Amino acid sequence: MAGAAERQPVNKDIPETESRVPETAPRAWLGEVGLNGFAPYLMNRIMGRYNADLRREMAALGLSTAKMRALAVLSVVDGIQLSQLGVYAVVEQSTLSRAVESLVNDGLVRRETDPDDQRASRIYLTRAGRTAFDRLWPHMAASHDRMFEGIPDEERHAFLGTLHRMLGNIRQHEY
Repeated sequence: MAGAAERQPVNKDIPETESRVPETAPRAWLGEVGLNGFAPYLMNRIMGRYNADLRREMAALGLSTAKMRALAVLSVVDGIQLSQLGVYAVVEQSTLSRAVESLVNDGLVRRETDPDDQRASRIYLTRAGRTAFDRLWPHMAASHDRMFEGIPDEERHAFLGTLHRMLGNIRQHEY
Protein backbone atom coordinates (compact mmCIF):
# COMPACT_ATOMS: atom_id res chain seq x y z
CA MET A 1 0.00 0.00 0.00
CA ALA A 2 1.32 3.43 -0.93
CA GLY A 3 2.08 5.83 1.92
CA ALA A 4 0.01 8.95 2.51
CA ALA A 5 2.79 11.17 1.17
CA GLU A 6 2.68 9.34 -2.20
CA ARG A 7 -1.07 9.82 -2.77
CA GLN A 8 -2.37 12.01 -5.56
CA PRO A 9 -5.04 14.69 -4.95
CA VAL A 10 -8.58 13.42 -5.39
CA ASN A 11 -9.46 16.18 -7.86
CA LYS A 12 -6.73 16.13 -10.49
CA ASP A 13 -7.92 19.52 -11.87
CA ILE A 14 -6.81 21.23 -8.65
CA PRO A 15 -3.08 21.43 -7.98
CA GLU A 16 -1.88 19.52 -4.90
CA THR A 17 -1.19 22.78 -3.02
CA GLU A 18 -4.83 23.91 -3.41
CA SER A 19 -6.58 20.59 -2.73
CA ARG A 20 -5.06 19.86 0.67
CA VAL A 21 -4.65 21.55 3.99
CA PRO A 22 -0.96 22.32 4.50
CA GLU A 23 0.67 19.84 6.85
CA THR A 24 4.03 19.29 8.39
CA ALA A 25 4.05 15.49 8.29
CA PRO A 26 2.28 12.89 6.16
CA ARG A 27 -1.22 12.15 7.48
CA ALA A 28 -2.91 8.79 7.48
CA TRP A 29 -5.90 8.42 5.17
CA LEU A 30 -9.34 7.55 6.53
CA GLY A 31 -9.00 4.00 5.25
CA GLU A 32 -5.82 3.67 7.29
CA VAL A 33 -7.26 5.31 10.43
CA GLY A 34 -10.63 3.59 10.17
CA LEU A 35 -14.01 5.04 11.05
CA ASN A 36 -13.62 4.13 14.74
CA GLY A 37 -10.37 6.11 14.87
CA PHE A 38 -11.89 9.25 13.31
CA ALA A 39 -13.42 11.56 15.95
CA PRO A 40 -15.88 13.42 13.63
CA TYR A 41 -17.42 10.11 12.56
CA LEU A 42 -17.79 8.95 16.17
CA MET A 43 -19.28 12.31 17.26
CA ASN A 44 -21.82 12.21 14.41
CA ARG A 45 -22.71 8.62 15.21
CA ILE A 46 -23.24 9.43 18.89
CA MET A 47 -25.42 12.46 18.08
CA GLY A 48 -27.37 10.47 15.50
CA ARG A 49 -28.17 7.85 18.14
CA TYR A 50 -29.02 10.55 20.70
CA ASN A 51 -31.43 12.25 18.28
CA ALA A 52 -32.98 8.91 17.27
CA ASP A 53 -33.55 8.02 20.94
CA LEU A 54 -35.54 11.25 21.36
CA ARG A 55 -37.54 11.02 18.14
CA ARG A 56 -40.68 9.44 19.67
CA GLU A 57 -40.87 11.99 22.49
CA MET A 58 -40.21 14.86 20.06
CA ALA A 59 -42.92 13.60 17.70
CA ALA A 60 -45.43 13.43 20.56
CA LEU A 61 -44.75 17.13 21.14
CA GLY A 62 -44.78 17.98 17.42
CA LEU A 63 -41.07 18.75 17.45
CA SER A 64 -38.33 18.10 14.92
CA THR A 65 -34.66 17.91 15.89
CA ALA A 66 -34.20 21.56 14.86
CA LYS A 67 -37.17 22.65 16.99
CA MET A 68 -35.97 20.58 19.96
CA ARG A 69 -32.51 22.13 19.73
CA ALA A 70 -33.98 25.64 19.55
CA LEU A 71 -36.14 25.05 22.63
CA ALA A 72 -33.19 23.51 24.50
CA VAL A 73 -30.95 26.50 23.76
CA LEU A 74 -33.68 29.01 24.63
CA SER A 75 -34.29 27.21 27.93
CA VAL A 76 -30.75 28.24 28.89
CA VAL A 77 -30.08 31.41 26.84
CA ASP A 78 -33.45 33.06 26.23
CA GLY A 79 -33.96 36.13 24.06
CA ILE A 80 -30.99 35.70 21.75
CA GLN A 81 -30.79 36.77 18.14
CA LEU A 82 -31.86 34.28 15.51
CA SER A 83 -28.30 34.11 14.14
CA GLN A 84 -26.92 33.24 17.59
CA LEU A 85 -29.64 30.63 18.06
CA GLY A 86 -28.50 28.99 14.82
CA VAL A 87 -24.93 28.73 16.09
CA TYR A 88 -25.90 27.37 19.51
CA ALA A 89 -28.50 24.95 18.10
CA VAL A 90 -26.15 23.83 15.30
CA VAL A 91 -28.88 24.28 12.70
CA GLU A 92 -28.52 25.86 9.26
CA GLN A 93 -30.09 29.30 9.02
CA SER A 94 -32.78 28.35 6.47
CA THR A 95 -33.82 25.26 8.48
CA LEU A 96 -33.82 27.26 11.71
CA SER A 97 -35.94 30.05 10.18
CA ARG A 98 -38.61 27.52 9.18
CA ALA A 99 -38.41 25.79 12.57
CA VAL A 100 -38.73 29.08 14.48
CA GLU A 101 -41.66 30.17 12.30
CA SER A 102 -43.40 26.89 13.12
CA LEU A 103 -42.58 27.29 16.84
CA VAL A 104 -44.04 30.82 16.71
CA ASN A 105 -47.21 29.50 15.02
CA ASP A 106 -47.46 26.78 17.69
CA GLY A 107 -47.11 29.38 20.45
CA LEU A 108 -43.88 27.84 21.80
CA VAL A 109 -41.66 30.86 21.10
CA ARG A 110 -42.17 34.51 20.26
CA ARG A 111 -40.11 36.66 17.95
CA GLU A 112 -39.43 40.32 18.71
CA THR A 113 -37.45 42.95 16.85
CA ASP A 114 -34.10 43.49 18.52
CA PRO A 115 -34.23 46.96 20.12
CA ASP A 116 -30.50 47.42 19.44
CA ASP A 117 -30.65 46.27 15.81
CA GLN A 118 -33.95 46.76 13.99
CA ARG A 119 -32.84 44.35 11.24
CA ALA A 120 -32.50 41.44 13.69
CA SER A 121 -35.01 39.45 15.73
CA ARG A 122 -34.71 38.02 19.19
CA ILE A 123 -36.39 34.74 20.04
CA TYR A 124 -38.01 34.10 23.42
CA LEU A 125 -39.41 30.93 24.94
CA THR A 126 -43.10 31.23 25.87
CA ARG A 127 -44.74 29.55 28.84
CA ALA A 128 -46.05 26.83 26.49
CA GLY A 129 -42.54 26.43 25.05
CA ARG A 130 -41.12 26.04 28.55
CA THR A 131 -43.76 23.42 29.31
CA ALA A 132 -42.96 21.50 26.12
CA PHE A 133 -39.24 21.61 26.87
CA ASP A 134 -39.84 20.56 30.49
CA ARG A 135 -41.70 17.50 29.17
CA LEU A 136 -38.81 16.63 26.85
CA TRP A 137 -35.93 17.35 29.24
CA PRO A 138 -36.19 14.14 31.33
CA HIS A 139 -35.84 12.10 28.11
CA MET A 140 -32.87 14.21 27.00
CA ALA A 141 -31.21 13.81 30.40
CA ALA A 142 -31.81 10.03 30.45
CA SER A 143 -30.30 9.68 26.97
CA HIS A 144 -27.32 11.77 28.09
CA ASP A 145 -26.88 9.62 31.18
CA ARG A 146 -26.92 6.44 29.06
CA MET A 147 -24.05 7.82 26.98
CA PHE A 148 -21.93 8.18 30.11
CA GLU A 149 -23.00 4.95 31.78
CA GLY A 150 -19.97 3.21 33.30
CA ILE A 151 -17.71 6.22 32.71
CA PRO A 152 -16.27 7.69 35.92
CA ASP A 153 -16.93 11.38 36.64
CA GLU A 154 -13.22 12.17 36.26
CA GLU A 155 -13.19 10.78 32.70
CA ARG A 156 -16.45 12.54 31.85
CA HIS A 157 -15.06 15.89 33.04
CA ALA A 158 -11.82 15.30 31.09
CA PHE A 159 -13.86 14.44 27.99
CA LEU A 160 -15.95 17.61 28.33
CA GLY A 161 -12.76 19.62 28.77
CA THR A 162 -11.38 18.11 25.58
CA LEU A 163 -14.61 18.92 23.71
CA HIS A 164 -14.40 22.54 24.89
CA ARG A 165 -10.81 22.77 23.69
CA MET A 166 -11.77 21.23 20.34
CA LEU A 167 -14.62 23.71 19.97
CA GLY A 168 -12.19 26.52 20.77
CA ASN A 169 -9.89 25.28 18.01
CA ILE A 170 -12.60 25.46 15.35
CA ARG A 171 -14.93 28.15 16.73
CA GLN A 172 -15.92 30.84 14.24
CA HIS A 173 -18.01 32.95 16.65
CA GLU A 174 -17.34 34.38 20.07
CA TYR A 175 -20.35 32.49 21.44
